[in-house]
Amino acid sequence: MDAEQLQKILEPLFPGLMGVRLVEATPTRVTATMLVRPDLCTTGGALHGGAHMAFADTLGAVGTFLNLPPGKRTTTTDSSTKFIGGAAVNTTVTAESVALHRGRTTQVWQTTIRNEAGKLCSVVTQTQLVLD
Repeated sequence: MDAEQLQKILEPLFPGLMGVRLVEATPTRVTATMLVRPDLCTTGGALHGGAHMAFADTLGAVGTFLNLPPGKRTTTTDSSTKFIGGAAVNTTVTAESVALHRGRTTQVWQTTIRNEAGKLCSVVTQTQLVLD
C-alpha cells in the first residue's frame, strides 16, 4: 500500500481532521506534513503538545500497519515525547518516523518533527503492540 492509498484511509479519521498529509510510507520510514492551524495551537500561537503527539502517533501506527501480517491489527502501548522547539501558527511541520524495532509482537518507532525552518521541535518514541 502506498502513501496515497493510506491517505484515503486516514482522511475520515482523526489524522484527516488534523490535516496530516502523508508524503512517503514504507515499512521502515514514514514521512508527512501538517499545517499548524490555529485550532491545533496553544494560546501562544504554537503547535500544541497534544498535536505533536497525535501527529507522531499517526506515523508510527502507519509504519506498523505496513508491517502487519494478514489478520493482525495494532495499538499504541506507550509514547514518550521530548519537546525541543516550537512551530508557529500558519506554518507547516514535517515529521519523519523511523522503525527502531520491528518484532513479531511489538514495534518501536521514533518520530522527529521539524518546523518550517528545519529546526527540531519534538522527538516522540512509541511502542506499538501487534494484536490478533
